[in-house]
Amino acid sequence: MRILTVLLLVFGFQLGYTQEVQIDKEGFQTFEMTEGDTTYIMKQYVLCFLKKGENRDQSPEEATKIQEGHLAHMAKLAEENKIHIAGPLGDDGEIRGIVIYNVPSVAVADSLTSLDPAVKAGRLAVELHPLWAAKGSKLD
Repeated sequence: MRILTVLLLVFGFQLGYTQEVQIDKEGFQTFEMTEGDTTYIMKQYVLCFLKKGENRDQSPEEATKIQEGHLAHMAKLAEENKIHIAGPLGDDGEIRGIVIYNVPSVAVADSLTSLDPAVKAGRLAVELHPLWAAKGSKLD
């Protein structure tokens, strides 16, 4: 049933259901979408793809130090409730991981990614996209 609901939300959104987008008290874009007898409050998050950066030739010791800084940065953002989901992908592809930022705009997410030691060192590059999801969505 959850999969059906998600598909209806995604396809309904793409097929042109238009709703009045509002800005909530925290500065987030939101809108309401009604499906049958259920109303979803949609909220905009920011999806970040962490990709292989152009500078990955650090020594193993330096790479370890950069990774420790990256993980500390992610932990700090999680404590501040600025990210909801973050983690590496399970393959060795170009995209190394994802982050879902709980911030009001792509610009804010971009400013936070620029503080990441792995991004600063060039080990990771970022690609940011607005992402709409039902407010309060979570993984089990």
